[in-house]
Amino acid sequence: MGKEAFYRCVECNEKAAELHRDYSNGILKITICESCQKPVDKYIEYDPVIIFIDAILCKAQAFRHILFNTSLNIHWKLCVFCLLCEAYLRWSALHGSEQSSDPADIIRYTKEWEFYGKFGLAALELAAFCGSVLSFLWLWESRLQGRSAELGLLLRALLLSCYGKVLLIPTVIWEHDYSPLCLGLIKLFVLTSNSQAIRVVLNCSRRLSLVAVCFGLLSETLIAQTCRKLQWSLQDMWTF
Repeated sequence: MGKEAFYRCVECNEKAAELHRDYSNGILKITICESCQKPVDKYIEYDPVIIFIDAILCKAQAFRHILFNTSLNIHWKLCVFCLLCEAYLRWSALHGSEQSSDPADIIRYTKEWEFYGKFGLAALELAAFCGSVLSFLWLWESRLQGRSAELGLLLRALLLSCYGKVLLIPTVIWEHDYSPLCLGLIKLFVLTSNSQAIRVVLNCSRRLSLVAVCFGLLSETLIAQTCRKLQWSLQDMWTF
């Protein structure tokens, strides 16, 4: 974090050598951006709750603060947690009509391989989405624009911007007739966050980020349909 020109201004995305200066007696002064004449990162004085709210609102300033000016490295843990939430949602929908109030059923269900299968399928779909988005952006940036694409930072941004999948938990807990609508809105929110994260990292247009997200969504859908057809084919072979 202490490298020269590592930080970014949350307002104009210009590089900055430091976020604040530490004077004597614990006095801190936020660095002013030379380009826009605004504080480089106003969020260093904000409460984490406010930062989280701004991130939910998909504000570019909050995304820049999280991606460039913090050492937040929970993207892999968040990825696994979101995959578990999605796998449980699919697994519970599969066994929704079979669940019982008997506590022994809970222990039996946790041992079923179907849950791990759903987890693997969700992981495969996420890998297809991220891989397609990164491939598209790498081709666009490296081949067409002649610029180097920061694939590691892009992957971190995509995984962190999937935090909306955590909302799958209350959807499962408070199951009601509007669950399909809620799931659709959650999916839309996650894709919007992915698009905003790409815009922040590449400092590109909204159109390019939307095209990249749509390309990833198409690949994810194709993988899901292929796995579903393969599963049906295996079941037919087993039945035969």
